[in-house]
Amino acid sequence: MGCVIAAPSSGSGKTLLSVALAAWARKRGLRLQPFKVGPDYLDSQQLTAASGMQCRNLDLLLCGSDWVRDCFLSFGGKADLALVEGVMGLFDGVGPSMEGSTASVATHLQLPVVLVVDASGQANSIAALVRGFIEQDPKISFAGVVLNRINTSRHKELLIEVLQKIEVKVLGCLPTDPSLTMSSRHLGLSPAHEQKVESRLDRLCAFAEQNLDLLAFRALLQSPDGEFRNPIDAFKDYRDMSFAKELPVAVAHDEAFHFHYPETKDCLEALGMPVILWRPIDDEPIPKEAKGIIIPGGFPEQHAERLSKCLKTMSTLRASFGRIPIYAECGGMLLFGETLFDLDGRAHSMSGILPFTADRGSLHVGYRKLEGIKDSLVIKKGEVLMGHEFHRWQLNTSIKKKSQKAKHDYEFEEHSKKTWMVSGWKIERVEEGWSNDLFHASWIHLHWASYPMIALRLRSRLKT
Repeated sequence: MGCVIAAPSSGSGKTLLSVALAAWARKRGLRLQPFKVGPDYLDSQQLTAASGMQCRNLDLLLCGSDWVRDCFLSFGGKADLALVEGVMGLFDGVGPSMEGSTASVATHLQLPVVLVVDASGQANSIAALVRGFIEQDPKISFAGVVLNRINTSRHKELLIEVLQKIEVKVLGCLPTDPSLTMSSRHLGLSPAHEQKVESRLDRLCAFAEQNLDLLAFRALLQSPDGEFRNPIDAFKDYRDMSFAKELPVAVAHDEAFHFHYPETKDCLEALGMPVILWRPIDDEPIPKEAKGIIIPGGFPEQHAERLSKCLKTMSTLRASFGRIPIYAECGGMLLFGETLFDLDGRAHSMSGILPFTADRGSLHVGYRKLEGIKDSLVIKKGEVLMGHEFHRWQLNTSIKKKSQKAKHDYEFEEHSKKTWMVSGWKIERVEEGWSNDLFHASWIHLHWASYPMIALRLRSRLKT
């Protein structure tokens, strides 16, 4: 079956509970498959590190209902246990709707929900809060509640008695533990490599055993039954004789660039594009055998000074531009500008391929509808895709001038017609992105598994 870990709001303790359960399962020899609702990278990294199994995202808006079902049943069915961590508050979706919410995924997969509640400073009022969530949507099955930030036995006994009166089962009470605090920054939790989750597995396991009803959770987390086809296998159906030769693709993966879904690698390899991991931050040149380049999002602004000194990386990036396909998302795009301002407002030189500077701006977050303006590496004119935007940096462009660092004859006027028209809830429609037949750079994150043509078009541009 599996279950969903949800909450009334962000910051209630979903990730702490989910990571503790994953660590407990791993330390006790159980294979727990973690999933994360929505377009999240950072929580997914924590779950991957704690469970030792690659977390998969379940996103109805980016991937569609069939993909979400097949992904959960296929990967969850191969494990002993399956856990789905929700996103934001249980019913929070696009704008004021439930579209794309944790509740919509729980309903779609028919999974029970465990509600994590920050109960600090509450007594009898918690009954009203919990009852309200239970009664909000009768299609959702609630398995019980975990109370977070309970630091005295008196408070614990009081809240359990209150919830017993409304026939709600308490599955655990979590005290505040500074040693398990997860640090955050401007886009949410800090990355897993900074949290050092794997070094805290013993502490997390003990935390779970001391504070949770693990007998109840063992039953709730039992994996779904049956044999189901891995949805990635569908990509192999697109292969033909022209794919016989493998064409490697370099994918940036380091402390600065690590916002990627595992399905990107899966899709590439299913279509004969083995992945070569590449670390720009260590001044590694692009691997010579690479026929294409992918640079995902991450935190380049945090590492801007170090990146600016990576002369081999920048030189080979400039040499590759216009010669082999390059795909860059969000933070990956910032590597292509003239200047990147770091977290302290200091300017650092980047590759200078595109005529923009990037500095801190307002938060841009939400699902985006993308309508192709022209044919490019990723999208055709008139096509419609769904993506997600999440960043605090902004571009200041000077489209008239040509980069002084770029070692090519490409005129940037060709980029003046953007990739796509972007629209979303309560935002103005804007043209966005930089693209041509061999290049794509945009603020928007895409989930490749739901759009086979992205990987297929990249493959078609790789030269043997």
